[in-house]
Amino acid sequence: MSMNRQQKRMLQKQGEIDADGEPVRARKQPNAGGPPSERTSPGQFLHEVRGELRKVAWPSREETINYSIVVLFTIVVMGAMIYGIDWLSSTFILNLFDR
Repeated sequence: MSMNRQQKRMLQKQGEIDADGEPVRARKQPNAGGPPSERTSPGQFLHEVRGELRKVAWPSREETINYSIVVLFTIVVMGAMIYGIDWLSSTFILNLFDR
């Protein structure tokens, strides 16, 4: 099987081939990282969630207002465009079939 160096390195990392480029008969088992962990308590879960939420870069009030205005404006413009295309196409179809 012909392959370039990049493919060969990738397959060696994955354990598919050996250093000579020959296929490996027995695949390596992925390392699970230790014994399965126990479930956390609801209190521990909430503590971890709170810690993660502290890391979030929350937008300021002004940024939230600006983003909301942009979204609302975009919705209005897209709605108007869809309405216009729908009205034009329905008018065209009705005139085409002489209703």
